[in-house]
Amino acid sequence: MRTLTRAFYDRDTVAVARDLLGCWLVRDVGGVRRVGRIVETEAYLGGQDRASHSSRGMTERNRVMFGPPGHAYVYLVYGMHHCMNVVTEPVGTGAAVLLRALEPVENIEGSTRGPGLLCKAMGIDRTLNGRDLFGSDFRILRAADSAPAIMRRPRIGVDYAGPRWSRRLLRFCIRRNPFLSRP
Repeated sequence: MRTLTRAFYDRDTVAVARDLLGCWLVRDVGGVRRVGRIVETEAYLGGQDRASHSSRGMTERNRVMFGPPGHAYVYLVYGMHHCMNVVTEPVGTGAAVLLRALEPVENIEGSTRGPGLLCKAMGIDRTLNGRDLFGSDFRILRAADSAPAIMRRPRIGVDYAGPRWSRRLLRFCIRRNPFLSRP
């Protein structure tokens, strides 16, 4: 296993969303290493994407999305659930990939089927917002196994963005994985 490179994240967001499938999210919490295999992602394409937090420009909340690729964008949704995105593309783009579901690999308790549950199980909260994913305690590793079979689906919970953006096939899943948030 090896840590992904900065160049991996500094690419087209759809390609990164697809290529993150099968990678391992690693988080060390209190001396305990938690590991989950990424099995579901969603691509958010920057300012033109009406479902993206960056669609209305840079704000204090979404500033990290516009920063360098390979950083975590962690935010609170509905005032209670944390969600983690991985920043992609060049500085100023405002694009990111939401991690939607993990398959537990090591020391994970609780469900990881959905972005809020994933963050809770991995101990991810706003203190990690803006963190570089190249640290020793928070990183994404490329697994040694072969590329998984992938299916594409519309994103979840973005109907407010209108049919052009809500129906696009920007959710990527490992086919037939039992840990998906939704089929």
